[in-house]
Amino acid sequence: MTTRQVTPDEISRFEAQGFVRIAGLLDPEEIEGFGAAVDNAVRDRTRGDSRSLAEKSHYEQSFQQCLNLWEDRPAVRPLTFHPAVAGAAAALLGTSAVRIWHDQALYKEAGGRETDPHQDQPYWAIAESETITAWIPFQAVDQKNGATGFLAGSHHSGLREFADIFTGSGLDVEAFPEIREAEFEYVATEAGDVVFHHGLTVHRAHPNPGDTPRRVHTAIYFADGCTRSRFPHPSVDRPGIGVGEKIESTLTPIAWPRAPGDLPEPPSPPSPPIRGWPGYARPEKTG
Repeated sequence: MTTRQVTPDEISRFEAQGFVRIAGLLDPEEIEGFGAAVDNAVRDRTRGDSRSLAEKSHYEQSFQQCLNLWEDRPAVRPLTFHPAVAGAAAALLGTSAVRIWHDQALYKEAGGRETDPHQDQPYWAIAESETITAWIPFQAVDQKNGATGFLAGSHHSGLREFADIFTGSGLDVEAFPEIREAEFEYVATEAGDVVFHHGLTVHRAHPNPGDTPRRVHTAIYFADGCTRSRFPHPSVDRPGIGVGEKIESTLTPIAWPRAPGDLPEPPSPPSPPIRGWPGYARPEKTG
């Protein structure tokens, strides 16, 4: 297992830009094994969905999203709680401990459309902005198969805007003077690299015109001590955490620091099932 440490230069770049690529954070052997585990999870979660890409929603055409794999996929759990990844997240945020918000596979299918511009933080019920996403590709990714681009410094702009990427076209960058002059910087990666971005960094992703999926797993972390906002979200609704209360439960366990080999016990699956989360199965297409 890799023990690569985040450098002061990488921390400085993250603080200034709101994103940073950390090359070779994970070993090739780890990436191969974790990639197979997430492949299996995505396959199982989407089993029975016989729709073509054209039949899917605007949002689903951007990527296949499989949420909270750590809860019901033991082979994925060591990736989400990988000490190099979670430790890097804590170092970049400048905090002594981080919790998991949720993880997810984001597989951009062959022919998948672009991911529209947005910030992540407005989708989450976290009042503070001490949040970070680890974007972990299982193969080389560039602008030809779905690379992600970021507006450098946008996390310092004061912008915190909900963008409808579900049915709309995302954030209208030109409508906001704080960011309209910036240009998206696309980050090419190799397997083993991890790209981290702040929860308020505006980002988007290229389409995938190729004939193979762009395979990426992401883990979202937040600084221990953050509190719940009024926004609804299963990560706080399931355990009944009230507005203003500290976010801490079996759904959002400490990801860093943990003792070597120590993985959290998963929570009980949601009841009734929540679409896209553990326990949810899409019905087969009929008619």
